[in-house]
Amino acid sequence: MKKFIPFVLALMLPASALVAQTTPPTSTPAPTEVEEDVVGSLGANDAKIAIPAFATNADVPTQTSAGSTSTLGFSVANVIFGNLRSNGLFKPTGPSSLPRPALAQVQAPDYGGWRGRGTDMLVQGYVRAEANGNITVGCYLYDVGLGEQVAKAGWTVPPGEWRRAAHKCSDMIYSKLSGENPFFDSRIAYIAETGPKNRRMKRLAIMDSDGANHRYLTTGQSTALTPRYSPDYKSILYLSYFNGQPRIYIYDLTADRQRLLLQASNPLFAPRWSPDGKWILYSMATGGNTDIYKMPSAGGAAVKLTDAPGIDIGGSFSPDGQRIVFESDRSGSQQVYVMNLDGSGQKRISFFGGRAATPEWSPRGDQIAFTHIGGNFRIAVMDPTGGNLRYLTDSWQDEAPTWAPNGRVIQFFRTTRGSGKAGIWQVDLTGKNERKLETPVDGSDPAWGPLRP
Repeated sequence: MKKFIPFVLALMLPASALVAQTTPPTSTPAPTEVEEDVVGSLGANDAKIAIPAFATNADVPTQTSAGSTSTLGFSVANVIFGNLRSNGLFKPTGPSSLPRPALAQVQAPDYGGWRGRGTDMLVQGYVRAEANGNITVGCYLYDVGLGEQVAKAGWTVPPGEWRRAAHKCSDMIYSKLSGENPFFDSRIAYIAETGPKNRRMKRLAIMDSDGANHRYLTTGQSTALTPRYSPDYKSILYLSYFNGQPRIYIYDLTADRQRLLLQASNPLFAPRWSPDGKWILYSMATGGNTDIYKMPSAGGAAVKLTDAPGIDIGGSFSPDGQRIVFESDRSGSQQVYVMNLDGSGQKRISFFGGRAATPEWSPRGDQIAFTHIGGNFRIAVMDPTGGNLRYLTDSWQDEAPTWAPNGRVIQFFRTTRGSGKAGIWQVDLTGKNERKLETPVDGSDPAWGPLRP
C-alpha cells in the first residue's frame, strides 16, 4: 500500500471565497496520479455527505485562479460539492457551512463530531504546493457510521488544472457510493447562440462537465452546428455553413487550428466519429434524397451506406463500432433504424406513435436515446431492439440527446416556447433528476465527450 509523505502539521486559516476559472490553456497534460487505494464498495444513494474545505500545511501562493493553497483548498471542496449535488443521488453539504479540519485530522477524522452533525459520509483532503510549481491534491472518503476509511487517492496537476483534481476526486466518490462508472472528469462541446431568432450567431464552444473553463473556438462568422469530440479529446468534428456552403471541419485543440475534411455544394448533416476515431459518418442531400456516407477521418474516398428513397440522416456508432443507429423517413415519417457497419442489415426499430429523431447509442451499448416527437419534443430511451420505451423529459421542446461517459446521464437542449431561447439541460435515467447547465449565452447541440485520458 502506498503512503502519503508526512507533512508538517498546522492549523488552517479560514477559507475565502471561490473564484471561478474561465480561461484554460488550449491543451494541458493529464493529472499524474500519485496514490490510489480504493477499498470495498458501498451503496449510499441519498447519503448525507460532508465536504469541508481541504487542508494545507502552509498558506502558499499558487498560480491558480483560486489563489493560495488555503483558498484553493476551499475551491476544490466546493467543486466536489457542486458535482455531487448536481447528480441527485446524494445530499452533500459544502465547505461554506462546515468547520475546516486541521491537516492532522485529514487522515484521522473526528468521527464523533461528524456523527453529531448527522453525517453519513465524509470527504476530507489536502492541497500541497510542490517545488516545481505543480500542486498535489489528496482526497479521502470516510464512512462516518462505521468509523473507517473507504477510499483515498491523490493527483499532481499543473496549477491551471486544479479543477481536474477536484473532478477526479468527485469521480472516485461517485463510483464508490453508486457502483457506477464516473463522468465528472469530462468535457462538453456545444453551440453558443446569440442574436435575434432570424439572425442567430452560432459559435463552437467547449467547457468542463460542470460548465467551468468555458471557451469559444470559432468567431461566429460562419454558422457552427452538431459538434462531437474525438475519442482521444484531441479534436472536435463539426459542421459549418458559410454563405450557404456546407463544410465539415476537424478542429485540432492542441494546435488551435482546423482542417477542412469535406466541402460540398449539396447540404451536409450530422458528422459523427467512429469509436476508434478512424471513420466519420455524415449525411448528404442529392437529387431529393439524403443518404448516409462513411469516410476516413484522415480524408479520402467516401462510401455510401444507405440508398433508400427519402431522408436518411444522423448516425451514431454502437460502442463496439460494428453497428450504426440512424433516422429515416423511408416509411413515411421519421423513425429510428439500425444497420451494420457496411450498410447491410438495415432495420427499423421504432414502432410506437409519433416520430423519432436524433438517435444516439449509449456508451454502455444497452440503450439508445432519441428525440420523440408527438405534440411536443421529449427525450426518450429504448433498448437497441426498440423495446422498453421510456420518456425522461416532458417539456415543450427537448431534443438532441448526448450521453455522459458512464451512460447514466443524458444531456440535451431545451427551447423555451415563445422566446425561442435555448439552454443545455441534463437528466439521469430515472427521469427524476433534471438540471440546467449554466452557459454564458444560449446553448444548443451539446456533445458530451468521453472520460478524459
